[in-house]
Amino acid sequence: MATVASPPHARQNPLAKTRELGIVIALAALVAYTTVSQPRFLSAQSIRDILLNTAILAVMAAGQAVVVITRNIDLSVGSVLGVSAFTVASMMSADPGLPMVVALVTGLVVGAVAGLLNGVLVRYGRVPALVVTLGTMYIFRGLIYSWAGGGQVNADELPTHFLQFANDSILGVPWLVLIALVVVGGVALLMRNYRLGRELYAMGSSPSAAELAGIKVARNLLTAFIVSGALAGLAGVLFASRFGTIDASAGNGYELNVVAAVVVGGVAVSGGSGTVWGAGLGALLLTVIGSALTVLDINQFWQQAIVGALIVLAICADRIVAVRIARSLRKRDSHV
Repeated sequence: MATVASPPHARQNPLAKTRELGIVIALAALVAYTTVSQPRFLSAQSIRDILLNTAILAVMAAGQAVVVITRNIDLSVGSVLGVSAFTVASMMSADPGLPMVVALVTGLVVGAVAGLLNGVLVRYGRVPALVVTLGTMYIFRGLIYSWAGGGQVNADELPTHFLQFANDSILGVPWLVLIALVVVGGVALLMRNYRLGRELYAMGSSPSAAELAGIKVARNLLTAFIVSGALAGLAGVLFASRFGTIDASAGNGYELNVVAAVVVGGVAVSGGSGTVWGAGLGALLLTVIGSALTVLDINQFWQQAIVGALIVLAICADRIVAVRIARSLRKRDSHV
């Protein structure tokens, strides 16, 4: 079988690169303005908090980007984070001697199982991913509430090494940030340089053409949802380690922030375009916006309004570039 190559605009969309550069410029401008208004914004503790919060969101955004690139969406990631966080917190509370690696693997497995369920329902149930993951979002959340029964796992019930993991660092860089960089970089490498990534881009660009080209759409779709679920599960472990006290509401609303980070970061909701690095930058931008508004003592309503405006602008930009690409293809065909 011939090597599958994604369409030129799928892997090297100039809009995606422009938007990533735009995010960097917006970040620099926002940080500069906020620092001038409130110098404490760039304090060591403030920067650390921003990076730790971004790490959790970026890990989830990397998985979500893979799913969105295939022209699907996973709205269950916030609930998967909650299930993973509560599962791992309960496990570590019951057996404080368990090493951190067991907690990380458990979170990955819990998330992967949830992702597999989503993938099976989407592919073999022939139900749109929006509907399936909206349903499983409530199912997973209901399971947590039923299990927790109104209770919670408190930080003083968790072992010191588990809580300390979120604050430990290597060469001054927190472990959570290192994990996020490895995850985002690893997924980005997979999507850009490996066959699976090219096939996922091709599926998002044209599902029917991907089928005709002999791409194993079912297997790849399941893989995309498993990756999204597993990384949401990993984020759940990081969340539990960072915040300590975990109840049934852990991760509530995260799914919207994750989708926003991916879309703002240049991953087209129509599929087949965007990068995982862009999604990571989107996560950083949203986190900085939230922190800046808090430091500037601005009503948090504006954070939601700004995020909503960014999503609308991102979708409009995607539509504009899609129209331009279609026109250029028609002109090229007319000259052939």
